[in-house]
Amino acid sequence: MNWDRPILTDSGGFQVFSLGDLRTINEDGVEFKSHLDGSKHIFTPESVMKTEEDLGADIIMAFDECCPYPSTYEYTKQSMERTSRWAKRCKDAHTTIDKQSLFGIVQGGFYKDLRDQSVKDLVDMDFPGYAIGGISVGEPKEEFLDILNYTAPQLPKEKPRYLMGVGTPDYLIEAAIAGIDMCDCVLPTRIARNGTAMTWNGKIVVRNATYERDWRPLDEECDCYTCKNYTRAYIRHLVKTNEILGVRLLTIHNLKFLTKLMERVKIEIEGDNLLTFKKEFYKKYGYIG
Repeated sequence: MNWDRPILTDSGGFQVFSLGDLRTINEDGVEFKSHLDGSKHIFTPESVMKTEEDLGADIIMAFDECCPYPSTYEYTKQSMERTSRWAKRCKDAHTTIDKQSLFGIVQGGFYKDLRDQSVKDLVDMDFPGYAIGGISVGEPKEEFLDILNYTAPQLPKEKPRYLMGVGTPDYLIEAAIAGIDMCDCVLPTRIARNGTAMTWNGKIVVRNATYERDWRPLDEECDCYTCKNYTRAYIRHLVKTNEILGVRLLTIHNLKFLTKLMERVKIEIEGDNLLTFKKEFYKKYGYIG
């Protein structure tokens, strides 16, 4: 990859969740068919640890089961308890302790007592860091915030707290307010493929006809490579003609936007001004909240 900065690998738990009817979950692990060629594969906590260790990432995730939304209490409890047992197996199988930090993943769906138990299980195992999984899976925002703000404070303050699958600006700000240190999401690249850019004044869908003769940069407040060198009109032309450069330029911009947003969030935290910044940003970006 020629990437000399930190690398994090997920365990495949969310990808298994997304396979739906193509997989079967049991105590040993997950058996699934490839959506590409139908070939059969088996993931176990031990095999996942071996793969992540071979990849050599700096932070690796324990193998977990992510429940769909909504799920019954009974199913969610069974899933959470299995995730705790898998976490123990991952920790026992993890051999590169001095080189790779293994994080446990808190599950429990939208049931607070199950979240309590999951946190206790994982904290008792003493992982180097902890992730919150199983939210941002299609639930209403108010339910997302309720579980996030309930779970995050229970995790050790001296260790990294990681919120999985979150990448929209409002969710990133809410995560920081809740005490989260790390987030990840495919959002900046996925919406780039659809011709969408995040700007300090809200999202713009550059493939729309209104940008056909718009000679401004994507975001006049941005100093990324894309905004310094290309116009909305040209990027629209690239997207409309399926030129891969258009997607690359939008991706560069979206990644820079989120990086700058989080740099600003750090400044506002240091100045004890994050809640005020949130209100100002929401108004400018077009969010309600």
